Amino acid sequence: MNILVFPAMESARADKLARIAGNSKIINANTSEQAAAIMPEVDAFLGKITPELLGKAKRLKWVQSMTVSLEHYVFPELVSHPCELTNMRGIFSDAVADHTFAMILTFSRRIAHYVLAQSMGKWSPLGGEHGRVDFSAGPGVTNAIDLQHEVLSEKTLGVFGLGGIGGEIARRGHAFGMKVLGLDPFLQNPCVGIPEPWGMGRLDEFLGLCDYLVIAAPHTPLTQGMFNKKLFQKMRKNSVLINIGRGAIVVLADLVEALNLGWIRGAGLDVYEKEPLDPASPLWQMGEKVLLTPHVAGYAPPIAQRHFAIIEENLKRFLAGQPLMNVVEKSRWF
Repeated sequence: MNILVFPAMESARADKLARIAGNSKIINANTSEQAAAIMPEVDAFLGKITPELLGKAKRLKWVQSMTVSLEHYVFPELVSHPCELTNMRGIFSDAVADHTFAMILTFSRRIAHYVLAQSMGKWSPLGGEHGRVDFSAGPGVTNAIDLQHEVLSEKTLGVFGLGGIGGEIARRGHAFGMKVLGLDPFLQNPCVGIPEPWGMGRLDEFLGLCDYLVIAAPHTPLTQGMFNKKLFQKMRKNSVLINIGRGAIVVLADLVEALNLGWIRGAGLDVYEKEPLDPASPLWQMGEKVLLTPHVAGYAPPIAQRHFAIIEENLKRFLAGQPLMNVVEKSRWF
């Protein structure tokens, strides 16, 4: 069998795949012309396939995407083609969940305020120094400083999208003692912290209960532009929206309006409708209401090794005629 890799891998990884392939052939194509020339003889494709390349395929059975997200990858001919498509889901879950809770804790403990105060050499407890507990009397009453700092165990975490990343976020919420709610348009499988996930019919109820609402869903035809002003108006006024899913799910102009009008308290964003985020975006100037990171939630030292492990394992399975990992439903983009 012929396994085409395009764009080409560096030789170290390609050599490892060649050793797994044995009598089958790994073809590392450097140009689209090279890839097109071999496509009629290709059984498996690892990398970025295009309509032009797929149109030349005669015996293609498996395509491995090098990404989790597929909105930029699928096209009508690929959806209708009988080949199996697999992706990289599962390798980022812990890193993205960690990033999510870094954002949640930043809001709950007001860390952005204190980082700014530190940069100015300023002692600035929210609520004012007058609220400080007297060491002799202790915390007899709830004071102004207390009211500025949250305890997560008294908050409700909502997770929209319960794949691998959403499940990890739910597990961390459960570990923090939060009440955890999960809603998914497609998956209603229980996970740690969410024994009974909800379907879309309970979306309004879900929006109204969450103190922290995390979007961990993929970009699909259903979710594109889904979080707009209509939904923001149904959220709790003290709620915080966290988007570590896909940027196209949140309409940023509507989010800015929601923050300005007080429909929600804050937002933490790692992904955006268009990246990089426009320097003229009002989000940059919204102070402690907004926490922005530049699409880095999925980055960590173990990711590259995990990525290649998926390729290796799926290649072994393909050559042995075994079921592949991470097969996606092409028409749903995940």
